[in-house]
Amino acid sequence: MFSLLLAIIYIAFISLGLPDSLLGSSWPVMYTQFNVPLSYAGIVTMIIAGGTIVSSLMSNRLTKKLGAGLVTAVSVLMTAVALFGFSITRSFWVLCLWAIPYGLGAGAVDAALNNYVALHYASKHMSWLHCFWGVGAAVSPYIMSHYLTRGMGWNSGYRTIAIIQIVLTVVLFISLPLWKKNDTQSESKKDAPTLTIVKAVKIRGVKLILIAFFSYCALETTTGLWAASYLVEYKGVNVETAASYASLFYLGITFGRFLSGFISEKLGDKRLIRYGIWVVTAGVILVGIPGVPTATALVGLVIIGLGCAPIYPSIIHSTPANFGKENSQAIIGIQMASAYIGVTFMPPLFGLIANHISIAIYPLYLIIFAVLMFVMTEQLNKVNKSKREVKSS
Repeated sequence: MFSLLLAIIYIAFISLGLPDSLLGSSWPVMYTQFNVPLSYAGIVTMIIAGGTIVSSLMSNRLTKKLGAGLVTAVSVLMTAVALFGFSITRSFWVLCLWAIPYGLGAGAVDAALNNYVALHYASKHMSWLHCFWGVGAAVSPYIMSHYLTRGMGWNSGYRTIAIIQIVLTVVLFISLPLWKKNDTQSESKKDAPTLTIVKAVKIRGVKLILIAFFSYCALETTTGLWAASYLVEYKGVNVETAASYASLFYLGITFGRFLSGFISEKLGDKRLIRYGIWVVTAGVILVGIPGVPTATALVGLVIIGLGCAPIYPSIIHSTPANFGKENSQAIIGIQMASAYIGVTFMPPLFGLIANHISIAIYPLYLIIFAVLMFVMTEQLNKVNKSKREVKSS
C-alpha cells in the first residue's frame, strides 16, 4: 500500500509540472485574441506567483489542520478548476481572476507534497519526483502545440490539462486513507501550537537556507529565460540554434535529476548541493568566457542544467534533518515562498539591467547567485555541525 501511494505521488508530480509551461507556449496566440500587449503575460505570472507565495506561507497551518493528503487533493482541484476557467475565458481580466485560485492551489500543493516526501521517503525519490515534474513541464507544450497546429485553439489545450488534473483530483480523494495511514503526525502533535513564520525564521540556520533557495531559483529561472537572448545578442548564435540549446538547459535539469537519484543515497544531500553548485559554476564560466567557440557556450548551458538538477530536491529533502521533522512543514512553506520571490523578481530585474547596461553581464549575474548559494549552504553546514557538537557534549 505504501508503494501505491508513492506511485500516486509520482503521478501528482507530473501533474504539477503540466500547467507550469502552458502559458509560455500559448501566450503568442492568447495575447492577440485578448487584444492586449505581449508584456501582459507578466501580469498573469505575477498574480500566479503572488498566490503561490501566500499559500506557501499558509501551508503549515493548513497541512497541520487538514493533513497532507487532503491539502494536496483540494489544491489540485483548485488548479484544475482554474485551468478550466482559463479554457473558457474570453477576456484578459477574467483570465487574471482565474489566475488567483491557480496560484493559491499551486503553492499549497507544492509545499505539502514536498514536505510529505521529505518526511516519508528516501532522497532518491525526491530527485526522481522532481524529474517527473520536469516530464510534465516538458509534455504540456507539446499538448498545446497539438491543438494549435490543428486549428483547435489554445482553449482546447487548457481544457485537456484541466481534465487531466480533475482525474488526478479524483484519484487523490480516493487515496486519502493511504495518506492518513502513513502520516506520522499524531493527534497530540496536531494539537501543539503552530510554528509561526516569525518563530520559524528565528530558528538558527533558517535565514541561510532561505537566501540559498532564493538564489537557486533566481539562477535557474534567469538562466532559462535569458539564455536564448544572450546567445543571439552577445554570442551571435542564430535564433534556431539558440532556442534549441536553451531548451536543453531544462532537459539537463530533468536528466540530471534522474541520474542524481541513483547516487543520492551514497553522496547525501549536503554533498549533492555542494557538487551541484560547483558544476553550475563551471557551466556559467563556459558560457561567459569571451572569444571561445560558440559550442563552448552552448555546452555550458547544458552543464548549468546538470548542476542545477540535484540542488532543489536536496535542499527540500534535507529540511527535516536540518531543522527537525516537527518544523519541516513550516520551513518548507517559507522556502517555497522565498523560491517564488526569486522566480518572480530576479529574471525581470536582469532584463532591466541588460536593457540599461548590456546583456553581456548575464554570466556575472548568474555567478553572483551561485556564489551566494554556496556561501549560505556552507554556512548552514557549519551551523548544523555546531548543533550536533552541542548535543553530543
